[in-house]
Amino acid sequence: MRLHAMTCGWLEGALGNFLAGERGRIRVPVPCFLIEHPQGLVLFDSGMHPQTQADAVGRLGPVASVFSVTFSPGEEVAARLAGLGVDAARVRYLVNSHLHFDHSGGNALIPNAQLVVQRREWSAGHDADEIVKQFYFPADYQLGHDVRVVDGQHDLFGDGRLVCLPTHGHTPGHQSLRVRLDSGDVVLTGDACYLRRTLETLHLPPIVDDPAAMLRSLAALRALRDAGARLIVGHDPDDWATVPAMME
Repeated sequence: MRLHAMTCGWLEGALGNFLAGERGRIRVPVPCFLIEHPQGLVLFDSGMHPQTQADAVGRLGPVASVFSVTFSPGEEVAARLAGLGVDAARVRYLVNSHLHFDHSGGNALIPNAQLVVQRREWSAGHDADEIVKQFYFPADYQLGHDVRVVDGQHDLFGDGRLVCLPTHGHTPGHQSLRVRLDSGDVVLTGDACYLRRTLETLHLPPIVDDPAAMLRSLAALRALRDAGARLIVGHDPDDWATVPAMME
């Protein structure tokens, strides 16, 4: 198996949005990941919608006042896949960690994949009050994909190589993905862990759906780390600079 890490744009905003009470600003990557499994291609998160490149305000509304977007043509997930020689139409599974704009915005570019999402997240993404509370954009994910809603851990191929891990807290049904490479386990944390400091000091963002659940998820991620897994945290620019473009 191979794991490819792709940068699909950048966001800049107040550091206090990532670590409660902190001052200053931070520029963070928008990561997506392709996994080549013998039984098919898997994409973990899809980045932002291409409309965001030319009209972030029109696509994101008030969220565009929180984040400054740097996202150029050729950085959308389909183009990143093409750069790897992969046709986006061939992706078998699209695993969304959660339904925020920078994780599910590119779903439209992955038309034939089965969308794999936690049941709690999918339910929240179709609840009018939760859509407002969580800043979801249904146009990102209500696209007619074949959808597999899962409850808790889910082994994509039944061989232990790719396992969805429930890491609720950031949103009602956030999930991470454990990738069992020949070289060892890698855990794609998504936004269960924004920054390395989040993991090390349990310093949460100011706005999360369930702080207690997020702390439990961080404890579970720490346990995986302590057992030898490499954790790739959601938006840490320093950590991202150390992530190889390809692992196997």
